[in-house]
Amino acid sequence: MSRPLTATIDLKALRHNYLLAKRLHGGRVLAIVKANAYGHGAARCARALADIADGFGVATIEEAIQLREAGITLPILLLEGWFEAQELAQIQHYQLWTALHSAWQVDEIEAAEINAPLTVWVKIDSGMHRLGLHPDEFPAVAQRLSASPKIAKLVAMTHFARADELDSQATPQQIDRFQQAVAGLGLETSLSNSGGILAWPKAHGDWGRAGVMLYGGAATDRVLANWPKPVMQLDSRIMAVRELAAGEPIGYGARFHTERPTRVGVVACGYADGYPRVVPAGTPVLVNGQRSRIIGRVSMDMLTVDLSDCPGAGVGTAVRLWGEGLPASEVAAAAGTIDYEIFCNLKRARLNYLD
Repeated sequence: MSRPLTATIDLKALRHNYLLAKRLHGGRVLAIVKANAYGHGAARCARALADIADGFGVATIEEAIQLREAGITLPILLLEGWFEAQELAQIQHYQLWTALHSAWQVDEIEAAEINAPLTVWVKIDSGMHRLGLHPDEFPAVAQRLSASPKIAKLVAMTHFARADELDSQATPQQIDRFQQAVAGLGLETSLSNSGGILAWPKAHGDWGRAGVMLYGGAATDRVLANWPKPVMQLDSRIMAVRELAAGEPIGYGARFHTERPTRVGVVACGYADGYPRVVPAGTPVLVNGQRSRIIGRVSMDMLTVDLSDCPGAGVGTAVRLWGEGLPASEVAAAAGTIDYEIFCNLKRARLNYLD
């Protein structure tokens, strides 16, 4: 029997979440499948969305090529653009859309041999201060690109730094800066990430970009009336049981000592699988559907859970690490991170898809 760590991917929930994004945003929405669809399997997720999606977003050319080779014919946007001029040939060959975030990229387009005019999404830095043109320089760059025969279409885009913080004024400020930069240019626009789609209607331009919300992740700092369904269930099983007296240490570094006579379940999952090593004792798990907790330090391949209040649990009992009934965001918060990271870090688990 193979190791029991399984990530079950509910493709119906994925489709539900995409259609939710479409309904809330209006217009068109890219499904963001970068980083192997946030650990959910890019090719399989893209195929599940291919008949309803308006296009896909990835971070790298390699990710885009993987989708093309998997049979995806819809538009694919390179969200980071290109890194070297020779990549423009691949962008043309695979019929990709590309972001543009710096003036040097304008020069490279003008110098390149472009046989098929490009669709370019020009990023404006409205306040994230990561990638993008300054709002003041955007109109001149947009006019320069629009005049080029090498450009088929321009879309103006920006990215929010704090769309998940519903009480922050940062997002309205970014919206205003963006709107001022694009005023009078007649371009299609894309402002909203998942947080923007869910919580900021004034950011709903021509294109949304649905990322973590596709996978049921926490896109804002509170749950709203319309909320996506969890897509991944990460499950394993108990592989051994120990009976320990009060005061006994568990695991590396003896970080945890039992407070009472304790039944300990050893679960086949560890930090080499992507489960966060840094979670403290008390981090929740579901043992056969019943809420329990991790005790002791997470090891490379195993972790230990408290079975004292789960009298029916034993070798072979199911343990849910996150998913339905236990949001990944709760586990992530215990680790001092976000669910995006624990999804992306997942590896070695057997992927099981539910169509």
